[in-house]
Amino acid sequence: MSSNFIFNEIDKDIENGIYLADEIKTRFPPEPNGYLHVGHAKALYINFAVKEKYNATTYLRYDDTNPAKEDIEYTEAIQEDIAWLGFKWDQLLFASDYFETMYEHAIELINKGLAFIDDQTSEEIRSSRGSLVEKGTESPWRNRSIEDNLKLFREMREGKHEAGSRVLRAKIDMSSPNMNMRDPVLYRILFESHPHTNDEWCIYPMYDYAHPIEDAIEKITHSLCSMEYEDHRPLYDWVLDNIDAYKEKRPRQIEFARLAIKGALTSKRNLKKLVDNNIVDGWDDPRLYTLRGLRRRGVSAQAIRNFCAAVGVAKANSEIPREQLDYYVREDLGKTAKRIMAVVNPLKLTVTNYPEGQIEILDVPNDTSDPDSETRQVAFGRDLYIEADDFEQNPPKGYHRLYPGNEVRLMGAYFVKCTGAVVDADGNVLEVLCEYDPETKSGSGFTARKVKGTIHWVESTTALPIETRQLGELLDPEKPSGDVLERLNSSSLERLDSFAEKSLEAANPSDTFQFVRLGYYCADSTPGVGGKMAFNRTVELKSTWKPEKA
Repeated sequence: MSSNFIFNEIDKDIENGIYLADEIKTRFPPEPNGYLHVGHAKALYINFAVKEKYNATTYLRYDDTNPAKEDIEYTEAIQEDIAWLGFKWDQLLFASDYFETMYEHAIELINKGLAFIDDQTSEEIRSSRGSLVEKGTESPWRNRSIEDNLKLFREMREGKHEAGSRVLRAKIDMSSPNMNMRDPVLYRILFESHPHTNDEWCIYPMYDYAHPIEDAIEKITHSLCSMEYEDHRPLYDWVLDNIDAYKEKRPRQIEFARLAIKGALTSKRNLKKLVDNNIVDGWDDPRLYTLRGLRRRGVSAQAIRNFCAAVGVAKANSEIPREQLDYYVREDLGKTAKRIMAVVNPLKLTVTNYPEGQIEILDVPNDTSDPDSETRQVAFGRDLYIEADDFEQNPPKGYHRLYPGNEVRLMGAYFVKCTGAVVDADGNVLEVLCEYDPETKSGSGFTARKVKGTIHWVESTTALPIETRQLGELLDPEKPSGDVLERLNSSSLERLDSFAEKSLEAANPSDTFQFVRLGYYCADSTPGVGGKMAFNRTVELKSTWKPEKA
């Protein structure tokens, strides 16, 4: 990653002696309540870019402070996805390992008169906080004695009070212009079994209280967060200012713009709603921008890292066009994907003057633009499939593919000239009729005449029936707001009965291919209708976005 304001701030801190060059530490702190998405990839990339540049330490720490929404499934999946991206953390940690320390610090705040037990309901607390233009109202329980607060807090830990009946709040300033400083809740009662601590606790710290303590315990030097936590930074500092153990050499929070891709759904709450309602095929549905969904779609870890590096680090939030991600995916696949011919929307083509029953094996170049590229063996015969849009009865101007009387090259094979078509009573084309010129075989050196069009094809009797899945945006762009279940794009997934070269039957799930002239596709782990092998379209061949020249 090139220089950025985070690197600059770390450099200043080292130069000013705030931190030593060999003690830089960062952490990636996901909550294990869902699967990672592309936005997390940027946060990971930034933290591990710091690790690489400064030979720093980077922890993977689960902020597991809300057992009602967390699960071991997510804990394990997060580790797998980070490893797939190619990042290696130095130590695996859990916020829940510090619950006892957090509890002791809460006792300290109570003893200092900086925290109190509030008996108001969550609705009463919410309404009493005021607004951006109105001051909040102090709780009637705000001036409870220290002795009563300590007694009630210990009883909360012992499970003597019902969930929702009491909370521990910080005593800060109900007139603060920053809503986060208006006596925020520090602890609540939850009778939920925790994935890591089981039933040891029935009170759990709030994230804004736990987060700075976790960072301080681990001696994190730079706590890198997305911009929505900027307004939470005064509370982050308040917690550390008022706990004696963390007054010196404490962590510093720095915020950066989160990664938002236009039209991409990344809210874990909404993603879970789609999964739970069987709208999508799990967290790895290839239409999702989860890391697992992108991987199943055929996007590589390298492409995601290249994309994050290109996006860079900024303070201002912005939406990145989806085409920008596609550009880096396409750049990567262009170097790695195998070339193959497949017909997604098949139309029968008969070479009427080719011998019936004869199958010829052709050596077709893997890269048609490079005559010296490696070749693969492809069957050719009288009966073929071509793309339906490679034939027109009445072609528009500039159309150079097949139409009556026109000649094209069948890629890697022969010139064929269209002699007509078979149509049904409604005028629908059922079959294209052509004649081939045996003198025009690819590689023969034939130059007597040229054609303007080249189309791909597959031989019908040896072709592999497959299902291709054309993937669109999951959300309807015409419905930018509202409940996610009411914003779905009904045409986000199109399944097509298609055909491909027989060699494709050796493909394994996650193998990627360039279907020549069509796009990049990835073999899916879930078969299509009738058990057919299925292939998800990753991206189209052509890009509508280009990086700016340096």
